[in-house]
Order: sequence, then structure tokens, then C-alpha cells
Amino acid sequence: MNDIKRIKLRDFEIGGDKLTILAGPCAIESPEILDETAAGLKEITRDLGINFVFKSSFDKANRSSLTSFRGPGMEKGLKMLQAVKEKYDLPIVTDIHEPRQAQAVAEVVDILQIPAFLCRQTDLLVAAGRTNKIINIKKGQFLAPEQMKSLIKKVEDSGNTNILVTDRGTTFGYNNLVVDFRGISIMQQYGYPVVFDATHSVQLPGANGTSSGGDRRFVPLLAKAAVAAGVNVLFFEIHPDPEKALCDGPNMVALKDAKELFSMCNKIYKLVRGIE
Repeated sequence: MNDIKRIKLRDFEIGGDKLTILAGPCAIESPEILDETAAGLKEITRDLGINFVFKSSFDKANRSSLTSFRGPGMEKGLKMLQAVKEKYDLPIVTDIHEPRQAQAVAEVVDILQIPAFLCRQTDLLVAAGRTNKIINIKKGQFLAPEQMKSLIKKVEDSGNTNILVTDRGTTFGYNNLVVDFRGISIMQQYGYPVVFDATHSVQLPGANGTSSGGDRRFVPLLAKAAVAAGVNVLFFEIHPDPEKALCDGPNMVALKDAKELFSMCNKIYKLVRGIE
């Protein structure tokens, strides 16, 4: 863990002595849900002394069905994320799906996220890298952790070394994912902070036919195990009422449960690093 690059973001470092959490609703549903979640998570992370980046997506392009909720689109979504950023003074992370989106999105957000299904798309990685923003590459469910090295190099060769890599589970048979915690250590060998996405790791892809299923019961278990394994950053999708969420509800954590979960993870993070 000592050889991990510390990525500067505003007044804190990602990958340093303080836990960083990326969290927020799966997709932008309404200004009200963004406000409630951002306000609640800012208060929780401030009280616990945790670095916080707010997450939500203006478009969820990798959906199971044409009828699945995707979000408000880039133009409207970026305005809503900008409003959250200004109102709550929070850094923002969001997904991009096409190279043409990179520069426009980079003008609003602090971290560009490459979705797992698109992680091998060279043009997307290059366009993201050239913005000089922090780039979070999510490991495809179909990749071994060792394969992330070549994806990291695509961003490095684009002139950008502000990189995060995320494990979000690996395909295990049909409609299921499994987490191999060895992957955290393997990916850390490439020198950048490793993020563990605890909520997407409990997805059951396509299990509901026209949408993915999931089992949020296992989110705390996997998150705590990842921190114990030495992960540098945690990622959670959080919603005020997951049962009514328009996207990824079965695997999202309820906002009311976030403080207890974050607190336990923070304690383990400090213990692993010998921080009082």
C-alpha cells in the first residue's frame, strides 16, 4: 500500500491515510433525490472524517431493456450535477459512454468514470485521459485483474496519470457475480488507488429478465472484507428509498443505513493502516 500514488482532489488525497468514498444514486432521477442524498451523505462523511465524492449518472446506457430508466441525458443531467456541486461544495464523479462526451463532462465533474462494460474501448479511454481529469476505470466483469494493466497504460499514454481502478465483481456462471479479493492486491501493483464497488458486486445481472437483480444484504459484508484486504477507496450507490428507485434498486443501500456502514468501514480502514 505504501507504493500507491496519492491522487490529489481539492483539499484531500485519494489513496492516502483517510478513507475516500464515492457514493450517490445510481442514476439522476430528480433534483429532490439528488439534494436529499447529497446533503445526507455530506453530513455523514463530514462527521466521520471521510473524504467524499458525490456520484450519480446522467445516462445509464448499459441497460437490459429499451424500457429501462436511463436518466435525463447529458445536457440536463450535467446541469443538475453542477447545481449539486455548487450547493453542497462537493466533488462529482459520473460515467461517460462515448468519446465525444469526455470534454463536455470534464467541464463539470472532477472524476470521469469508465463503465465496466466499456473499459476496453480505446477511444473512450484516450478521450477521457486527455481531459487531465481523474479517470476511474471500472474493471469489466469479464476481465482478470491482470488485464487492467493494459487499460491503465492507454490512459497513461494519453498523458494522464491521475487514475483509479475499480473492482465490481467478476462474472460467475449465468446471472451472478463473485468477488476475488486477490484482485485488490494485484491491481494495486500497478501503482494507483484501487476502488471497491460494493453495490454493483451484489448485482445479479439480467436476473429479472428486463432488468438486473441484486441482494443488498451482502453489501456490508463485501465492503468490510475489501477494506480489510487493503482497498484504498469504496464505492456505494445510495438512495433515500431503494425499493422505489428507478435504477439498480435491489443492490443500492438506503440512505438511513449509510452512516453505520461507513463508520464500520472507516474503523477497519484505520486499523489496517495502524492509524489511531
